[in-house]
Amino acid sequence: MGVESPVKALLIAVSDDAPAAVYSINRLKPDMLCFFVPDSAKVLVETAVQPQIAQMPRRWDWIVTPDAHRFTASYHALTQALPDMLRTWEVQAGELVVDLTGATPAMAAALSLASITSTSRVVALGHANIVSPADGEAVTVEGRERIWLQGNPWDEAAAGSRREGCELFNRGAFGPAASQFRQIEARVSGGQKPFYRALADLAEGYDLWERFHYRQAWDKLKTAFKALEMASVWGGPPGLNSVLPAVKQNAGFLEKLVLDPQEVKDAVAVDLLAHARRRADVHHHFEAAIATLLRALEAFAQYQLFKHHRIKTWDVRPEQLPEALRESCRTCYLDDVDGKYKLPLQAQFRALAGLGDQMGQAFLTQWAKMKPLLDAANHAVLGHGFEPVKAERFQQLYEIVIKLTGVSDSSLPKFPTLNL
Repeated sequence: MGVESPVKALLIAVSDDAPAAVYSINRLKPDMLCFFVPDSAKVLVETAVQPQIAQMPRRWDWIVTPDAHRFTASYHALTQALPDMLRTWEVQAGELVVDLTGATPAMAAALSLASITSTSRVVALGHANIVSPADGEAVTVEGRERIWLQGNPWDEAAAGSRREGCELFNRGAFGPAASQFRQIEARVSGGQKPFYRALADLAEGYDLWERFHYRQAWDKLKTAFKALEMASVWGGPPGLNSVLPAVKQNAGFLEKLVLDPQEVKDAVAVDLLAHARRRADVHHHFEAAIATLLRALEAFAQYQLFKHHRIKTWDVRPEQLPEALRESCRTCYLDDVDGKYKLPLQAQFRALAGLGDQMGQAFLTQWAKMKPLLDAANHAVLGHGFEPVKAERFQQLYEIVIKLTGVSDSSLPKFPTLNL
């Protein structure tokens, strides 16, 4: 008998071959055991299988098919009982082993379909006169040569689920994509696990980035890049090499942002602008897009004011401002919450213009065009009103912001597209 590490759970079909069932159970030594049987085989299990088990499982149960020769009846029995059983037993994805030896064709089909999300290993004892020894391991069961067969259906099925994960990623659903890749990682065989772990890390990194957790996102992308680069060397799926340059560039952008010691960082302003673009293009969420766009515009003004004039817009001293703005600052911009003077967006750009800054002067030049767009943003549901903002309003304001800031659309960080 081959040496095996004990498995957490075994789902074994038994109809008439008791010795094969005994061999499999004693070889795998499951912590939890479920028999899938027709009603006529229950006596066989109780009299010829259970007494021969060398190490009794901690828990056991059975699922009875009303007709071992009908797929629909067998599948219905499994779908009604198996999910709740695995949940009660706390069997995670990939921890279930399925033995098809004693299954009729209908039972085998039902088992394969019903267990696909939970199992990462399917075993069977074939007959030596039917199965080639080269396909498995020759063993002896009650004096007869049998062939121990095993495989992981997920090594083949993973490609389809991977594409689903990639589609989620490309739609900006990074959290669900990461969960999908983690589930595949749990199910595939050992050699494929690092690749899917890397894809999950990649998706988690971009999910963190979307929530502005820059350092954690950088750490995830660095780890994912190294693993994906290694996978490409050993023959990853087609399309992997085209993903790596974008990931490397994104990790470089985050590195610059994270390691910048300045209190006000220009890379954050650039990232907010890219975030607004994704909100519009990927999610079609123009309310969030225009709100983020205005925050990006403010961040550019804050950077200019801090870098060149050491002005903190959230804690400004009136004497730092041009003469024309000092009185209005004292009378209008005092925050009752913390007692600090805070400049709103328009005042920030007027301050820049009064200090001779080119961006501030450009803002005043564009003011007539911006007024109706800012008014639309102000009346939006995520602004201060109840009117959903229109896509064209976002696009018009975006073009003005690009012109004001001098940032080219092509220079913004772009997330990769996964076609794997």
